[in-house]
Amino acid sequence: MKVVIAEKPSVAKELAKVFGATTVKSGYMEGKGYTFTWAFGHLIQLAAPEAYGFKGWKLENLPMLPERFKLAVKQNKVNGVMKDDPGVVKQLNVIRDLFESADEIIVATDAGREGELIFRYIYYHLKCKKPFRRLWISSQTDEAIKNGFRNLKPGSEYDTLFYSAQCRSESDWIVGLNATQALSIAAGNRSVLSMGRVQTPTLAMICARYLENKNFIPQIYYQIAIFLNKDGQVFKAISVKNFDKQEAAQKVFDQVKDVASGFTNGGDILNVEVKPRKEQPPLLHDLSSLQQEANKRKGFTADQTLGLAQTLYESKLITYPRTGSRYIGDDVFAEIPGLVVNQSEHPIFGKQAAFLQTVKLNKRCVNVKKVTDHHALLPTSNKPTYLPADQQVIYDLIAGRMLEAFHQECIKELTKISIESGSAFVANGTVVQSPGWRAVFNQADNEKEDEENPTLPKVVKGEALPVEKKELLEKQTKPKSLYNEASLLKAMETSGKEIEDDELRQAMKDTGLGTPATRASIIETLIKRDYIKREKKNLLPSEKGLAVYDLVKDKQIAQAELTGLWEKRLEEIRTGASVSDFKNEIREYARTITKELLDVGRGLNELFTPELQEGDVLCPLCKKGIVRITDKAAGCSAYASGCKFVIWRTMCEKKLTDEEIMGLIATGKTAVIKGFKSKAGNVFDASLLLSEGKAHFVFEPKGE
Repeated sequence: MKVVIAEKPSVAKELAKVFGATTVKSGYMEGKGYTFTWAFGHLIQLAAPEAYGFKGWKLENLPMLPERFKLAVKQNKVNGVMKDDPGVVKQLNVIRDLFESADEIIVATDAGREGELIFRYIYYHLKCKKPFRRLWISSQTDEAIKNGFRNLKPGSEYDTLFYSAQCRSESDWIVGLNATQALSIAAGNRSVLSMGRVQTPTLAMICARYLENKNFIPQIYYQIAIFLNKDGQVFKAISVKNFDKQEAAQKVFDQVKDVASGFTNGGDILNVEVKPRKEQPPLLHDLSSLQQEANKRKGFTADQTLGLAQTLYESKLITYPRTGSRYIGDDVFAEIPGLVVNQSEHPIFGKQAAFLQTVKLNKRCVNVKKVTDHHALLPTSNKPTYLPADQQVIYDLIAGRMLEAFHQECIKELTKISIESGSAFVANGTVVQSPGWRAVFNQADNEKEDEENPTLPKVVKGEALPVEKKELLEKQTKPKSLYNEASLLKAMETSGKEIEDDELRQAMKDTGLGTPATRASIIETLIKRDYIKREKKNLLPSEKGLAVYDLVKDKQIAQAELTGLWEKRLEEIRTGASVSDFKNEIREYARTITKELLDVGRGLNELFTPELQEGDVLCPLCKKGIVRITDKAAGCSAYASGCKFVIWRTMCEKKLTDEEIMGLIATGKTAVIKGFKSKAGNVFDASLLLSEGKAHFVFEPKGE
């Protein structure tokens, strides 16, 4: 029997349907010699610190660097206690039984780094030794699935992909948990201050841009505009020079020979430059560029777009969405004419699809050397019948971009007219001679070069034109815009470097923050942790986020470029680079950031009030930490910052109850407690008095 394991139930059921495996059992489907089962995401994960003896958030545990990582069942918090997820345990038992009876295992988790990790962690946790082969497909269409099963690859061919995923998983554990505990402990354990390998540099980028914008001091400058008339068509020209002082601008303004000053022809044409310009079509979408486009056009969050794209993928309407490539190979290019035909009846761009069937397709996006695990996003050969509005938006962006990418160049004529009228002026204008790819969505050119004059009249050098009007313009410099999700995703691709060229950005994708598949979750995590917030379309830091940033901005954990290099190293591991070298470097990095964060974290003591949960008790001594009761003592969570509060559980051989300890904290004194025993063996009774954070005996006077 062949057992196929997918990443989620919906995918397993689609695979089963293709093979006619229709018998439904608990946790799997079977038929025709196949059994189809599933995970639901990460059933197995790296064990928590407690599994290695690192109990509690204690200074002496740091840095936590397990020699060998352990795997554990996914857990949930139940009544404040972490317990194995019963649903996960049940499905793991199903998978274990199926694996044990299998002749062969076929891995059908998502064909990418995380999909490989999900399977391998299950496989190794179950101590399975059965051989397995890999299904690697970029589409969920029936034909793609069948073709994928005809071309299964040995599991060993994906070992380096797993090593890359494992290194990512372990490095996130080491960096995230050590950094989070170090900063939180140093700040008194009064609030969980989450840190992360990708999360923290992303926060730093948002905070830095916010502060740059907030502290920006606009600079006033002046320009002069003149309006010239050529046979009834008025166009605008702007002074070549900007003026810092209004007086200097006014002087030039007064020199302009306009009609109001009695000049018939006050603008002399010094030169006319006409240059043709060819705009190449954009590259196909990867996930990141799709998320940016959806945010700019419709305001969708990155997480929304990923979810919608995943639904379309599982509905067999688009190819694998978590791709980081914007190119395809020649084999996929052979399918493009058919995919173009499929769009012929589309209400928005059907005419352009029909046009593309009559011309040679542009091959700018065809380069197999630039295709990574998966090619760029494309619609499949399946035509959607009805889609909800939000899914239709994402489908249209992908299908429309396909038509744009294989369309012709947009051909423009750029005109620059140099004019003299008491000073030098210039008029710029653009004429689109052939819209090419821009006709797909019928989008206007969004460049600023045609902002002043959509078109310019025909003029010749030496001609003199009347200046109908002149204006003295007061302007001011503007700060860089706050990040929104589109601009943040774009910045994350290049670790904050500002690069506009699509092909150069693609060349840098291996040194970005995170991957296209993880960036949406990073943004959501920062929001969940109350580090940033959405305000209209912008992403702004919270007070908490700014406070953390202020302390870590100069530390290694906040450096985007360094984190980008880690991502590059992970990609190199996928192609065979040393795993041990990477792991050693991450461990050394963890030692460095742990020390840095312990040193600076104390500066947060005055910035946060304790986050009291139900049942929490504020420390009566420092008024900052939270009382933690253990089998040995009641202590303050801020002990690492110097709080000396402690009530020992056992005093003079008498073990105090939780009620007695909490009563002492609440009132400062207990009733008489019986059964204490002195060192000499004498039994005595006494009350306890809380003073200066310690419990002291109080002996009540005996009655007459």
